[in-house]
Amino acid sequence: MAKEKKNMSSRKKLLILWILVVSPFLFFFVLMWGANSGSLGFNELPSLEELENPKSNLASEIITSDGKVMGKYFLQNRTNVQYNDLSPHLVDALIATEDARFREHSGIDFRGLMRAVVRLGRAGGASTITQQLAKMMFHERETATLVQKIKQKLQEQIIAVELEKRYTKDEIISMYFNQFDFLNNAVGVESAAGVYFNKAPKDLELHEAAMLVGMAKNPSLFNPLRRPEMVQKRREVVLDQMRKYGYITQEQYDSTRVLPLGLDYKVVDHKEGMAPYFRETLRLKLQELLDQKDEDGNYRYAKSDGKPYNIYKDGLKIYTTINSKMQGYAEWAVEEYIAKTLQPQFDKHLHKYRTKRYPYDGGWKGINEEQYTSIMEISRKRTARYRILTGQECQNCGNRGKWVKKEGRYYVCHADGCGFKKWATDKDSVDIIFDKKIPMKIFSHQGTIDTTLSPNDS
Repeated sequence: MAKEKKNMSSRKKLLILWILVVSPFLFFFVLMWGANSGSLGFNELPSLEELENPKSNLASEIITSDGKVMGKYFLQNRTNVQYNDLSPHLVDALIATEDARFREHSGIDFRGLMRAVVRLGRAGGASTITQQLAKMMFHERETATLVQKIKQKLQEQIIAVELEKRYTKDEIISMYFNQFDFLNNAVGVESAAGVYFNKAPKDLELHEAAMLVGMAKNPSLFNPLRRPEMVQKRREVVLDQMRKYGYITQEQYDSTRVLPLGLDYKVVDHKEGMAPYFRETLRLKLQELLDQKDEDGNYRYAKSDGKPYNIYKDGLKIYTTINSKMQGYAEWAVEEYIAKTLQPQFDKHLHKYRTKRYPYDGGWKGINEEQYTSIMEISRKRTARYRILTGQECQNCGNRGKWVKKEGRYYVCHADGCGFKKWATDKDSVDIIFDKKIPMKIFSHQGTIDTTLSPNDS
C-alpha cells in the first residue's frame, strides 16, 4: 500500500513536471495561432510596416561649417547610433544584466519563463531584451488591471518574435539603446553618454557603461543626479553580473566597483549652447521654408509620403556657415568686453549726464519712487502700444501724427485707403491696460520665451 502511494506520488510529480515543461511551448503555439488569426483580440498589434520601419522622435541637429553640433531642435533629445558605435562594455553589461541567453533565444527565453513561473517571479520577470524593446516601441504606458497586464505581456512576446525575424541580434541591441529614455533630456545612449559623461557611446569606460545599463531597471529610481549612492550600488550589481558571466575578471570587478560615478553632467536644452539668437532665427526661417507649397498645394520640401518635415521629430541635419571656433571667439569677446569695459563706461556716462527726467546713475539703489515713475512713463511712451492707445499711431496701417485725429469719442485714421476708427482711451484706462497681464513673447539671451506679463513689467 505504501509502495503504491509512493508510485502515485512519483507519477504526480512527473505529471506536474511534464506540464511545466510542455505547457509553455504549447501555450506559445496557441498564442501565435491566436495572434495571426485575430481570435484572441490582438488586432491592435503593430503592422508589418510598423515593425520594419519603426518610428522614433529624432532630434534635428544644427551643424557648423567645421562639423560641430551647435544645437538641436527636439521633442525628445534622441540621435540614433549604429552597433559599431557602441562601447563593447555597453553590450556586455546589457546582456549580462538583462538577458544572459540573448544570443541563444528567438525573442522568448523559455528557460527564464519556466524559472519565473516555478519561483513565482522571485528570480526575475523573464523579459528578454527583445521583449523590453517591444514594450518601449509599442507600449509606452503601463496597463492598469491584471488582465490588461497579462494581455500586454503576451503582445510583447509576439512582437519580440516578429522583431527577431526581421532584425539581427546586433541591430536589436542598437535599437534598444537608441530607444531607452535615460532621463534628464537624454533619450537614447548617444544623448545619455553626452549628458552624463560628455562622451560618445563608443568611448564609454566600464564603470560608465555599467551605470547607464543599471538605469534600465528603473531610470526614475536609479537617477544619478538624485540618488548617486543608490545608483552606485546598482552599478555594482551590473558589474557582478558581468563577472558572473565572464565578461570581466575578478580583478576588473574589484578595481571598478570602488570607483566614483565620475559624472560630467551637461545640461541639454533648446536654449543652451552656441549662438542661441542665431538658432532661434534659423528655426523660424526653416519652419517658413518647410511650410512652403507649390502651385498645386503640395509641400515643396516633403517626405516620400508627401507630408512636411517636422524639425522636432524627423532628425534633420541642418548645415550652416557658422564656424564654431570663430563663433566661440565672438561670444567670448562680447562677454569679456561688454561686462568688463563697455558696460562700466556706459554706466559712467549715464551718471555724468543724467537729467531730472531720466536720473539713471548706473544702479537702481539710489532711485526714489518719483524718479522710478518718471523713468517708467518715459519708457512706455516710446512703445507702439502707448502710441496706439493715445491716438498717436494707427493700429491698422501704422501711420502716425497728422493722419490720426480725434473725432468725438474715436481716433480716426485719414491715411489713403485706411479709415480705421478706434475708441479713444483716457489716461486712467491706459494705466489699467499697461498693468494688465497678457500673453506675449519676450527676448532673452536664450532666445524667444512665451510668457504672461503686464506691459509695465515687460
